[in-house]
Amino acid sequence: MIQASATPQAGPGLAGPPPVLVFGALRSGTTVFRLMLNHHGGIRNPGEADFLFDHIARDPAGVWRYDRPALEVDRVFLARGATLRPGLDGEALLADMIDQIRPADGRLYALNIHRGIADAARLLPGVRVIRMLRDPRDVARSSIGMGWAGNTYFGVDHWIGTEREWDEAAPLIQPENVLELRYEALFRDLEGQLRRVCDFLGLPFSATMLDYHGNSTYEPPDPTLVEQWRRKLSPRDLALVEGKLGPLLTSRGYAPSGHAPVRPGLLERLALTAANKRDVWRFAIRRYGANVVLGEKITRRLGLRAAHRRIVLRQGEIAKRFLK
Repeated sequence: MIQASATPQAGPGLAGPPPVLVFGALRSGTTVFRLMLNHHGGIRNPGEADFLFDHIARDPAGVWRYDRPALEVDRVFLARGATLRPGLDGEALLADMIDQIRPADGRLYALNIHRGIADAARLLPGVRVIRMLRDPRDVARSSIGMGWAGNTYFGVDHWIGTEREWDEAAPLIQPENVLELRYEALFRDLEGQLRRVCDFLGLPFSATMLDYHGNSTYEPPDPTLVEQWRRKLSPRDLALVEGKLGPLLTSRGYAPSGHAPVRPGLLERLALTAANKRDVWRFAIRRYGANVVLGEKITRRLGLRAAHRRIVLRQGEIAKRFLK
């Protein structure tokens, strides 16, 4: 049995303990895991909360500051219905937003983030983290369907970025406050892995977690979703992705495919880049319309803040239609 992590104390400026952070690359299973957590009567996870750390940074004097205009049009921030209280910034504003999300009934709560884990560790000392990992070759393939990339060579980039962030954050977090949870293990042994999670959180296991799919658009756990890259990626795609990953693949516990890694030459890189940009643009125009896509870029580059805000809010409204 896993040793439960230490009982967390209230963080700086927080009204209570900080949330447990579920951290992993996009398309690594964090959303379906949220549903599992929410089927435990003692846990509440409202979902993504990247806005907490996407828009905060240190100013030249080393003081934490929020980019409030960017935060005010952040789709997830708006969906949370949080309020930016006048006069608050930095750690105080972070604490206030977290306290607005905190369940009123005192249940343990978790938040999903895909970026900013190193800043989160600095801003929330003692935070507990469930670190989710998924095979980057499956993440790369899945990213194409989301419109984030036009090919797997670029589809793996955000996974690499997430893992590099983890390398920066890991020394800042006590080892006993981290639980590694692999997508592959979760779908092959759902109950066993959820028992590990509950042990880590210091809660009894609840069998209702296994029924997470009952009132959602998700299907029951399907082990065939694991290692789809073996069936769906070509040898060339695997060689290119593994060449880009380099030692990160094996350092995260994933075995190479057996195809010799390839680093593309100049002409192939140009072709991959052009194809990626073309397909990302096509996806965006199909989803949002050419006027919205072009308008966002033009107003941002010209610094037309009011017009840009209107377009970004429109994008957010459209994006909500496609959320599971």
